[in-house]
Amino acid sequence: MKFSKLSQLFLVSTIGLLVATLLSACTLVTIDFVFVASSVGSGTGSAGQIETYSLDSSSGALRTGAPTVSSGGITPVAMVVTADYANLYVAHATDSASGSVVHFTISANGVLTLQQTIATSFTPVAMAVNPAGTYLYVTGGTTSSQLATYPLSSGTIGSLASQTSMVVGSDTVVPTAITVAIDNAEVYVTAYDKSAYNPGGSVTSTANPGWVFGFKASSTTLPTAISSSPWKAGVKPSAITTEPNNRFIYVTDYASNELIGYSIQSAGVLSYMVNGPFKTGNEPTAVVVDPRGLYIYVANVLDSSLSCYSIVQSSGTPSTISSSTGTTDTNPVAVAVDPAIGRYVYTVNALGNSVSGFRLNPDSGALSLTQATPYPTGYNPTALAIIPHGNHSVESVTP
Repeated sequence: MKFSKLSQLFLVSTIGLLVATLLSACTLVTIDFVFVASSVGSGTGSAGQIETYSLDSSSGALRTGAPTVSSGGITPVAMVVTADYANLYVAHATDSASGSVVHFTISANGVLTLQQTIATSFTPVAMAVNPAGTYLYVTGGTTSSQLATYPLSSGTIGSLASQTSMVVGSDTVVPTAITVAIDNAEVYVTAYDKSAYNPGGSVTSTANPGWVFGFKASSTTLPTAISSSPWKAGVKPSAITTEPNNRFIYVTDYASNELIGYSIQSAGVLSYMVNGPFKTGNEPTAVVVDPRGLYIYVANVLDSSLSCYSIVQSSGTPSTISSSTGTTDTNPVAVAVDPAIGRYVYTVNALGNSVSGFRLNPDSGALSLTQATPYPTGYNPTALAIIPHGNHSVESVTP
């Protein structure tokens, strides 16, 4: 049977369109860059490194991105980026009494360039940058709990501006995490009283073990303690986060396997959610709220899992998404949601030497595995940060 020229042209056009569609479907489109801090080896004193991955828009899969760079120190423990995604800071626990923070600039293609290194007088455990990009807050200490504030100028770290001790009587207080309110107005630090909670060792205090310390601040003023701070926070608070509307704070309790919710009241005072705390998996270590402020994800280190919650918008109450518990690789210690489209969740897994990826259902918050997860990393990854690719917008909620 013979085709007319018109029929042949139509057939060729159809085949061409089909091939183009298939090729387009296979195109890898990077929407975010994922940075992972890990060690280059298992030996004592091994140097740290930062690995860069490109996040594919259609599958959530990670592939190797810009070249791996030295983290600039030993034992990286925390990473944070500025709100404009132009600067990355890495904290290192150099030894038992001191540490360092290393500043990198981030290029449009995800390449990191080391800019400066500053020494800290204590061992850092966590950092935060205020949304205005004017202050870097570093908390840490093994025998006394410290909050150090450094001014930022176009990402460059200035000289130490203030350093505050966080105390409960004369007890030994150990900080664990930090967050900054979206309006720059408050800084919150979680800590536990080692004199009252010391598994396997002796205790010398009957004080409540877990606390949240609160500080008033602004984009131009240094933090000062809120008079009613600190507030009780279970037994061993391990992580803390705010939500995009700046109404609620969430804290994980590692020892009690719980998520504690607070409402932010006038002047930054915290008030317990009356229907809390809320059950998590075993030994929760990290928590994140998605960019739209709808869902909470908690990484449980002992279970190697993610607990998933939707947020009741009127009260901030976390409601368990019963149909979804993400199974990660071994020992997830950090969790983040991609900022470009808010559709992917990732954990770094300290004993799995990997990143686990999940696709977030925007309508329900339920999770499913991304393609080819988990993704291999260096030895003992400890922290991750995600930035949107330069030509993509960012998911957000306007308070």
